[in-house]
Amino acid sequence: MRLLLRSLVLTALLALGYVLFAPAIERALYSMRLVAMPKPDVLPVPVEGVRPRALHDTWNGARSEGRKHQGIDIFAKRGTPVLSSTEGIVTEVGTNRLGGLVVWVLGPGGQRHYYAHLERYADVAAGMRIEPGRVLGYVGDSGNAKGTPPHLHYGVYQVGGAINPYPLLRTGSEGGSAAGTTGG
Repeated sequence: MRLLLRSLVLTALLALGYVLFAPAIERALYSMRLVAMPKPDVLPVPVEGVRPRALHDTWNGARSEGRKHQGIDIFAKRGTPVLSSTEGIVTEVGTNRLGGLVVWVLGPGGQRHYYAHLERYADVAAGMRIEPGRVLGYVGDSGNAKGTPPHLHYGVYQVGGAINPYPLLRTGSEGGSAAGTTGG
């Protein structure tokens, strides 16, 4: 009887452990898979309806406080959906002084995708696994962009720092939808 009771308690503890830790383990395994994937060589434009030919390379442009622009500004009507350019895991939904309302996504090759100056967030949360084309938020002018024409600041970061997303977006599909391929 005592052995049966110990077995039941151990089984219950293992089941509880699985329920509590399985999502974290699954997320960690998926994160490792993402990092092992090749970095995309083509990205779809992450603003609904914006075509690659409408983009302008704003990389390294002068900014306040002696900074250089480390991304691309994609102008669109306020409230236009901002779409994830890759599959991945949402690592942060929050605010910061420069970007205002921001969303960070860990994508293939371990690249981190930064979506800033949002007007508001979509239904996303940190830890959420997402597919390309998932609505993350909506174009706005939050942060240090207050009072400028509504736009998305889109940045791509890897181990060595920020990279220019413009060449990756200019070679993307003309559909203006982030449901395209992530390259390889």
